[in-house]
Amino acid sequence: MIKSLKFGRDDSWEGVVIDKSRGMLDGSNMYHFVEVRLADGEPVKVRIDRQLWKSIAVGDRVVKRPGADPAKG
Repeated sequence: MIKSLKFGRDDSWEGVVIDKSRGMLDGSNMYHFVEVRLADGEPVKVRIDRQLWKSIAVGDRVVKRPGADPAKG
C-alpha cells in the first residue's frame, strides 16, 4: 500500500523514483508528485515542484535534507 505523506521542512529522507504523476486536484492548479521507494523499502507519494519533476525520471534518486526542498541526488 502506498502512503501519501506530508513531510515537514525539517524532515529528511531519500529514495528511488518508481513513478511520476501530476494532476489538477483543486481544478485550477497543477500538482506534481513522485512515488519514491525509501531505503526501508516503503513506497510513499511525495509532492515536488515542477522543475524537479521535469528533470527526473523513473530510477533516479531523490534526496530531501532537513531545511531544504527535495533534490535529484
